[in-house]
Amino acid sequence: MFIDYAKIYIKAGNGGDGAVAFRREKYVPKGGPAGGNGGTGGSVIFRADRNLTTLLDFQYKRKYIADDGDPGGSSLKDGKNGQDIIIKIPVGTLIKDADTNEIIFDLDTDQKEFIAVKGGKGGKGNSNFATPTNQTPRFAEPGKPGAEKNIELELKLIADVGLVGFPNSGKSTLISVISDAKPKIADYPFTTLEPNLGIVRYKNYQSITVADIPGIIEGAHLGKGLGLKFLRHIERTKILLIMIDITSEDYVKDYKTLLGELEKYSKVLSKKKKLVALTKSDLIEPKELKKLSKKIPGYKAEMLIFSSATKDGIDKLLDVLWKELND
Repeated sequence: MFIDYAKIYIKAGNGGDGAVAFRREKYVPKGGPAGGNGGTGGSVIFRADRNLTTLLDFQYKRKYIADDGDPGGSSLKDGKNGQDIIIKIPVGTLIKDADTNEIIFDLDTDQKEFIAVKGGKGGKGNSNFATPTNQTPRFAEPGKPGAEKNIELELKLIADVGLVGFPNSGKSTLISVISDAKPKIADYPFTTLEPNLGIVRYKNYQSITVADIPGIIEGAHLGKGLGLKFLRHIERTKILLIMIDITSEDYVKDYKTLLGELEKYSKVLSKKKKLVALTKSDLIEPKELKKLSKKIPGYKAEMLIFSSATKDGIDKLLDVLWKELND
């Protein structure tokens, strides 16, 4: 199951208290202070892991509390530090302060780490407070409390190409043909209920990462349909491939509607490089394809036409995507 949002509570461990102790050796008539320092509490650390693709685990566990540091001991023995908690999350996850909605950190590369809350410092033992005028201090410092925070995790897929289109425009079928991804496909609106990420093997052991975003409808930026929930996943892509069903009554209108939804949702999306493709070319007679290949007003690049069913035009599509990604 694909889950791209979670809210959790995290708390670092408290620092251990410093100890009050004195030396008791046989040949030290006036044993001095010998209380050790408390250990530092464990921290809570997030680490990006490219092997993870969902925040599903956080639906079952919502509290993460690190170990406290141990108190100091006698004979100047310091307490043991509390163990850190390392929480692995998918690459592309934003960490937000749930109380302020502020973005704290962006784990956008594999193995990148972020210390979300630090463990409390251990208190100093009485051995640290001896002075010429007070050679036997009978007090120590308490440990500091560990930090705590309510956290929101928001996953945004990272891909080279984001597939954008109305329901049943053929996005899921395309990604199943060009990659190892196996999205569930059926013949009804809103076929895809969750984004799919596929790795496309290209010439000479190269690869292109493609994200299939669930169908957008008019008004998606306002929360209609599934669009609003998943539009954020195309914010990180390098190229947007706008896919339009070739059997549409007005593909120019479809193009303008999709473009409008992207621009209304995010200025970032409006500035991204875009390519346009007419899908399901096997459903149109060859003579009609030439008529449909006219450029969309305002769109200067070549119109791509392909069929996932027959694979006609797929190689050219991949060649164009590769060229655009590497220009």
